[in-house]
Amino acid sequence: MKISYNWLKQFLKLDWEAEKTGGLLTNLGLEVEGISQFESIPGSLEGIVVGHVLSCEKHPDADRLKLTTVDIGLEKPVQIVCGAPNVAKGQMVPVATIGSTLYSNEGKTLVIKKGKIRGVESHGMICAEDELGLGDSHDGIMVLSEVLIPGTACSEVFEIEKDEIFEIGLTPNRADAMSHHGVARDLKAGLKQRDIHTELITPSVSNFNVENRSLKIAVSVENNKLAPRYCGVTLSNLIVQPSPDWLKNRMQAIGLSPINNVVDATNYVLHELGQPLHAFDADRISGKKIIVKTLPAGTKFMTLDGEERTLDEEDLMICDDEKPMCIAGVFGGINTGVTENTKSIFLESAYFDPISIRKTAKRHGLNTDASFRFERGVDINNTEYCLRRAALLISEITGGDITSDVVDLYPRKKDDYQVFLSFERIDTLIGQKIPADTIKSILASLDIQVKNSTESGLGLLIPFYRVDVQREVDVIEEILRVYGYNNIDFKEKLNASIATSTRFEDHKLEKLIGDMLASRGFYEILTNSLTSPNYDKFLGNNSEKSGVAMLNPLSADLSVLRQTMLFSALETVAYNINRKKQNLNLFEFGKTYQNSKSDYIESRHLSLIVTGTRNENSWISPSKPTDFYFLKAVVEQVLARLGIADYESFYEQNDIFLEGLSLKKSKTELVSFGIVQKSILKEFDIKQEVFYADFNWDALSEIISKNEIIFEKIPRFPEVKRDLALLLDMGITFDEIKTIAFDTERNLLKNITLFDVYTGKNLPPEKKSYAVGFTIGDARKTLTDKQIDKIMKKLQQRFEKELGAELR
Repeated sequence: MKISYNWLKQFLKLDWEAEKTGGLLTNLGLEVEGISQFESIPGSLEGIVVGHVLSCEKHPDADRLKLTTVDIGLEKPVQIVCGAPNVAKGQMVPVATIGSTLYSNEGKTLVIKKGKIRGVESHGMICAEDELGLGDSHDGIMVLSEVLIPGTACSEVFEIEKDEIFEIGLTPNRADAMSHHGVARDLKAGLKQRDIHTELITPSVSNFNVENRSLKIAVSVENNKLAPRYCGVTLSNLIVQPSPDWLKNRMQAIGLSPINNVVDATNYVLHELGQPLHAFDADRISGKKIIVKTLPAGTKFMTLDGEERTLDEEDLMICDDEKPMCIAGVFGGINTGVTENTKSIFLESAYFDPISIRKTAKRHGLNTDASFRFERGVDINNTEYCLRRAALLISEITGGDITSDVVDLYPRKKDDYQVFLSFERIDTLIGQKIPADTIKSILASLDIQVKNSTESGLGLLIPFYRVDVQREVDVIEEILRVYGYNNIDFKEKLNASIATSTRFEDHKLEKLIGDMLASRGFYEILTNSLTSPNYDKFLGNNSEKSGVAMLNPLSADLSVLRQTMLFSALETVAYNINRKKQNLNLFEFGKTYQNSKSDYIESRHLSLIVTGTRNENSWISPSKPTDFYFLKAVVEQVLARLGIADYESFYEQNDIFLEGLSLKKSKTELVSFGIVQKSILKEFDIKQEVFYADFNWDALSEIISKNEIIFEKIPRFPEVKRDLALLLDMGITFDEIKTIAFDTERNLLKNITLFDVYTGKNLPPEKKSYAVGFTIGDARKTLTDKQIDKIMKKLQQRFEKELGAELR
């Protein structure tokens, strides 16, 4: 939001530097993100002076050029070559001197230099009004008043407004500050807290007077819920033309383009007081009636931008006796807008239901200054005042008359919010005692009335326009931001109590695994749950039916809820790869969504995605590419950290994985992981292998919540390791070896590892060699060689019998 400092000074008499004011606004919660300079005339005519044309003759080598001598207040006149047809002896003209810069209306710059034109020296430039930014004419040079003195700076001749513009990053809850008046009101409160007392000056409407009642337009509101208050008045005998310079400057300073004096006046009041207004050409209002109502779904309506829109039955419309004229609070219609031929208008000022306006604006993809304010909540009690302010302004700059009484339909007055504020609660939340008188002073500066006061607290009446202050904690936040966060003391000693809990807490589990993954070099990401429906094609035939579509999507690319976390992770991978970050280890806790026949299903997941190399290349450690086994190791470490064991693995090949594994416990899938299909990677323009793991976090949490932690003493007796080199068929997996081994020796066998796999030369066809390590131990005694040999022999026999293994 842009706020003009000059405009702000019309509400408060300030002589501070803009940087100081910006700092105070930021401390008040209206964060000033930047301060820019505005000049009504670019360059402020620096280096442009008044010149007196002493002579004007034809250029010796060009028929269309003139050779002039011009007095610009120096000891000697300067010679200037000019191509304007209207230049003549005796004129007073604007002259751009050597070194000055001209700014065109298109934003181009021209630095004036000494030069030769057709062999004749030229020491400056006699300017047209468009070359100085004073107008659009380029028919000839600009001729000034004869009473001016040569050498006078043109910046003294023409009114140039210089301004400083605050760029405020306004938070959505601060609807009350979406105007210069709202910002000035906050600034006044901040100044008062710093013992600077200044009056808030609001525009007077005491001169509002109905000249005659020649144009009456009947107003009716059929839906009071969507339009709780609606005001209007007519003006006639208008002359629609460009706005005066002061109004143009105000509009341009905050980034708006002037249109005409009527439209500019409504925009001025919008940014001045925060109340959107709309002007209808009264001659185009059929039946001289305004009806505020909804229309049947499917009704067509042409908006000001020339686009035909299909209305919804919930869209509130401003209609006349025959047709819709405006989408209430959002956008006007093309048939009733103000043009240069408009002679009379109906001026509207209203309060529309914020939820209704927000839905309508989203539905039609419209985001206007009016809808931005209406959907956040304007001041319903300011509606008539703003109408009178705008009517007076339009009457003043168009020469028109106010030709009707103000219509004000406000059947049910909105009550202010009532809150009881406890002094003890203030001290507890802020952590520092603020004097009661200071609290009352701050509340008064924020227009919050103290209705009653007791030793324990205050009964407050909060203005309806403060939609963000409806609870006790909201009031305390208001007190603190005006009192000043920087005025709260920092204690040298910090006291804290450590909470203990025996119950299962999922967020602690997420932190446990998140810390573990971070220690392994993984980075956490947080992606959008909204995604593109185009990704559904990778999830099988039923994915479209099981998807959850948004009723009011922000865009086509964010119109459904994700059914898998893979695609949002791949978007992150693609983004990083495109910025030369090819080696990625990422994880994310998030949710997926499906639409079943009877209900919506929300599931929690942990996803891992890895690609590139495991480590950076160096002289001592060459880089190794990330592979399936790296991801498998991380997956198993996550499960081990959670204390989950005794799961089974199954080969996985589906729409997502080219190859992979699924780990299950009691038929419940814990995690699936593998190599992402190349067809999916192609969609994201990823040309390197990507490995992905998807944990069923709901299932893991359920298992963990029932787990009991079992502690064992550290063994006093040593463990023994033995190895077997087994020749096996290609189809036999390590899991089969593991299952048979633990089934053979349940008590003394502690661990099994696969430390080498060999295929190829010197082996029979369709055979492979597994080098398997066995860890054997007894917590009660030291095992003898005889006992160990007996265990190993039993294992060997089982492998030979059930797997057809041979000892190498």
